[in-house]
Amino acid sequence: MTASLAPAPLALSMGEPGGVGPEIARAAWRVLRDEGPVFFLTADPALFAAGDIAQIENPGDVAATFASALPVMALNSKVAAKPGDASPENAPAVIESIERAVALSLSGEASGVVTNPIQKSSLMAAGFKFPGHTEFLADLTAAAPMPAGRTRGPVMMLAGPQLKTVPVTIHQSVVSAANFLTAELIEKAAHVTAEALHHDFGIEKPRLAVSGLNPHAGEGGALGKEDDAIIAPAVEALKAAGIDARGPLPADTMFHAEARETYDAALCMLHDQALIPAKTLAFHEAVNVTLGLPIVRTSPDHGTALDIAGKGKARADSLIAAIRLAAAMVERRTASRAR
Repeated sequence: MTASLAPAPLALSMGEPGGVGPEIARAAWRVLRDEGPVFFLTADPALFAAGDIAQIENPGDVAATFASALPVMALNSKVAAKPGDASPENAPAVIESIERAVALSLSGEASGVVTNPIQKSSLMAAGFKFPGHTEFLADLTAAAPMPAGRTRGPVMMLAGPQLKTVPVTIHQSVVSAANFLTAELIEKAAHVTAEALHHDFGIEKPRLAVSGLNPHAGEGGALGKEDDAIIAPAVEALKAAGIDARGPLPADTMFHAEARETYDAALCMLHDQALIPAKTLAFHEAVNVTLGLPIVRTSPDHGTALDIAGKGKARADSLIAAIRLAAAMVERRTASRAR
């Protein structure tokens, strides 16, 4: 192991046990076991066949086992999983896995959280009240203080090698998102994003490109009023607050190579405005990051992939990228606090 590893291991949640989470966790460990970053899995050890798995009692045991076995911290909830089947019966274990990883990160026993994909429909069928990880993590960390100088989110970012995008509205229908959009919401997302780019990504003076909502950013009001009435005033307020922001920009011309050179992150009004270009450019490398939390949290940018679970076809690239990015963010955040 190298000396540059995070001082505490990362906590990786189990995700949907009938999906690809368990197999990509093992695959990621096999790639990272020699040089790290070091991590452990909160899961039911029964998910794994005997072999390169080591059950641990606490995160302090990880360092001694990581080079030879994937460390697994057992849950109280048991799992009865069949590859390709997302059963609501496993919801208590899925939720406990996330809660355990977050609690250990808040206590400092883990340095951050990486979450495997969850099957939202099966969780909701079991009574889960959150539309996704992002909102659940915000709730779990709501009572914890934010680092000094940081604005509380949550704000979702898709981070890839060539592009970082932030959807201002997330898990809503297009109609609901358009009605939900306000200047205050845009401004808050921009502040959280700019702070994260500076403290967690090491960008000294972040530049934000802000998309329009409507085609051609509203075409001067001919194709919708929201761009002039909501987004433009938000951009002016951001400039007045010292943030390098420009917009509203037509979303269809924001993501070609030359345009991407002019900003560090694109703030998008709708979920798909942000996720389509990010996943198109780097489907196997993009990472889902939750900004504006008191802890570091990343996740692979794909779903549970029930159709290929257990068939040996799942790629761990995005999970590996998520683990590496989480460790880098922890290191930068620690250095930023020390300054």
